[in-house]
Amino acid sequence: MNPTLVSGARMTDQPRKAPSQAVLEVQAVEQVSPDLIRITAGGDGYAAFVDNDSTDKYVKILFADPAHGLVPPYDLSRLREDSPEKLPTRRTYTVRSSDPEQQRLLIDFVVHGDEGVAGPWARRARPGDTLVVSGAGGGYRPRSDAPWHLLVGDHTALPAISSAVEALAPDAVGHVLLSVADPSDRILPDVPNGVVVMWTATDDELLTALTALPWAQGHPGVFAHGERGTIKAVRALLKERDVPREHLSISAYWARGRAEDQFQAEKREPIGQIE
Repeated sequence: MNPTLVSGARMTDQPRKAPSQAVLEVQAVEQVSPDLIRITAGGDGYAAFVDNDSTDKYVKILFADPAHGLVPPYDLSRLREDSPEKLPTRRTYTVRSSDPEQQRLLIDFVVHGDEGVAGPWARRARPGDTLVVSGAGGGYRPRSDAPWHLLVGDHTALPAISSAVEALAPDAVGHVLLSVADPSDRILPDVPNGVVVMWTATDDELLTALTALPWAQGHPGVFAHGERGTIKAVRALLKERDVPREHLSISAYWARGRAEDQFQAEKREPIGQIE
C-alpha cells in the first residue's frame, strides 16, 4: 500500500498496536439464576482496562490452556508466529457493569452444561482465579432524543439490555422483548413505568410478538442483538416499518450451530451480514 498523506504529514503503514490486556483477579462468583453466573473481577490490573460509557460495552476474554504454562499478559504476536497451537481462545462477553473507583468489572456468563469454553470456566471459577480481558468495545447507549425505545434480544443480550434499561430516563417509553426459555432466568432491573416488558420462550414467539407490536408515533431508538438468523428477521421487520438505519444498533451475538471462531470469521461473508 502506498504512503498516505494525512493532515499534511506523510504517513507510512505501521503495524497495528495490539489491544491492551487487563489481567484481573476473580473477586466473587454469584449464581444469579440457574443459567447465569456473574463474575466480579478486578485489582491492580484494572488500570489496563479501556472503559467507555456504552451500555453494550464488551470485552474479549482470553482463555489459555493451563498445560501451556503461559503467563499473562500474553504476547499474541509471538505466539501467532512461533507457537500458534498455544494461542489462547478468545470469547466475546458483554460487561454488565464497570466500577473505576472500585477497580472491578462484572461480567455475566450464560452457562449451558459443559458446552463451550467460557461457560464451563465460569462454573468452575473461584476467587483468586485469573481473568484476562482486552477492550472494551461497544457503541450503543439509549438515545435521549428518541420518542420511544425498542430493545430486542435473547439470553445473550440480557446483560446489555439490562444496562440499557438502567440508562433510560425515568419518563422513557417503549418496549423490551426478550426470548429467554427458563422463567427463572428472566431477570431485569426495574424499568420506567412507560416501558412494557414482554418475555417469550422462543425466538419464533419473539418475532411474532414484534410483528404484532403496537407501533407508536415517531421512529424508535432500537437495540436488537441475539442469534444471527433471528436478528436478520428482526431487521426485515424493521425495514417494513421504515426505521432509519441511524436509529438502529443491530447485530448478531452468535449463530446457531457455530462456535465463536467460525461465527466471527463469517461476519465478513454474505452469510454473516445482517443488512
